[in-house]
Amino acid sequence: MPEPAGESIRVLIVDDIAEFRENIRKLLQFEKDIEVVGAARTGQEGLEIARATRPHVVVMDINMPDMDGISVTRELLRDVEFAQIIIVSVQNEAHYMREAMRAGASDFIPKPPSTEELITSVRQNGLAAIDKELRAQERVVLTGRGGPTGPLVASQGKLIAVYSAKGGVGCTTLATNLAIGLNAEHTPAVLVDGHLQFGDVSVFLNMQVKLSMVDLASRVEELDREFVDEILMSHASGLKVLPAPPRPEMADEIHADQVRPVLRWLKGVFAYVVVDTSSTMDDTTLAILEEADLILAVATPEIPAIKDARLFLDLVGILGMPRERIFFVLNKMDKRSGIAAAAVGENLKKSVDAEIPFVDQVVTTSINKGVPLLLGDKTKMPAKNLLDLVAAVKERLLAEPVEAEAEEQAVERPRLFSR
Repeated sequence: MPEPAGESIRVLIVDDIAEFRENIRKLLQFEKDIEVVGAARTGQEGLEIARATRPHVVVMDINMPDMDGISVTRELLRDVEFAQIIIVSVQNEAHYMREAMRAGASDFIPKPPSTEELITSVRQNGLAAIDKELRAQERVVLTGRGGPTGPLVASQGKLIAVYSAKGGVGCTTLATNLAIGLNAEHTPAVLVDGHLQFGDVSVFLNMQVKLSMVDLASRVEELDREFVDEILMSHASGLKVLPAPPRPEMADEIHADQVRPVLRWLKGVFAYVVVDTSSTMDDTTLAILEEADLILAVATPEIPAIKDARLFLDLVGILGMPRERIFFVLNKMDKRSGIAAAAVGENLKKSVDAEIPFVDQVVTTSINKGVPLLLGDKTKMPAKNLLDLVAAVKERLLAEPVEAEAEEQAVERPRLFSR
């Protein structure tokens, strides 16, 4: 196992037995890349020391007089997000292991641990924590060249959900091109296919699915950079992609409670997370919309699509989602339809934020070849309009009011679906 370059692994020991704390300290003191930064005899004391020393690894007993190790784990990870928790316990039962992992622990070792097992776990988890700490420090994301798309410092990336209550309006085309347009060296993007049964993101990008969302969802309690990197696919453009399962029946293995932590983890790593959603308003789609910082609501200038858009906007009100988070796009705009953007906005009482013209042959060729429009000639429609969409989305995200976000978090939304 390689040693971390230039930085020691900071370790905190939390156990109510002094002899155990001292034994662990002695086991680790001879490792040049490991530094014991503190030892605590109670859970509360452990939390206080962790806030002061910000350890990479916490070796902690599961049973303590004031707080159990599982409760300490949950609270500690809110303060030191990159920390890796190794639970040690004489109660080597599956129940305790599951509870520890659900709380966020990264390893569970029987007590007393062997020297080799402990040092190996500390080093592996320490390297993962250092990587997470460095990425958190470097996460100065959502940058532009000044003006409305100027720099924005954020601890989390932004999730953009592309949704329409009616299928066939071009959501996947918009999602793939939006992700391509947002992806850059200093603002990496990931495209997620949230249409779990019949997602087409991989087809639109001419990619062969090997691993998918189902592989992440099945191990959602142990997500780390190395594991997620193995699952994500890399497009020729440099865009990372999380495809839908290769077979429709595999979608039944994925639940909303698994999708949420996957999206949150991705937001912690990528500047932009673009999710192409299903038009079916099930619990998974609702979870995606609730996690979104911006919802690209898509319609076409057709009466059925406009009717469904109105129903969706009504639903947004029922759920208590701020309408400011809705970015309304009219796709496949054609003067021959007889329906103008202004009329649609007036009907829905919602301004049209972007219009994408209807250029059937160009779009169809792009889809059939699996080459997004923004990887071709950007001076022609509709690629030129898609570039404008990318810029407008960046501007909206930068202008997102902090007050509205705080108010949104304070409101408990009604739930429409549950499993």
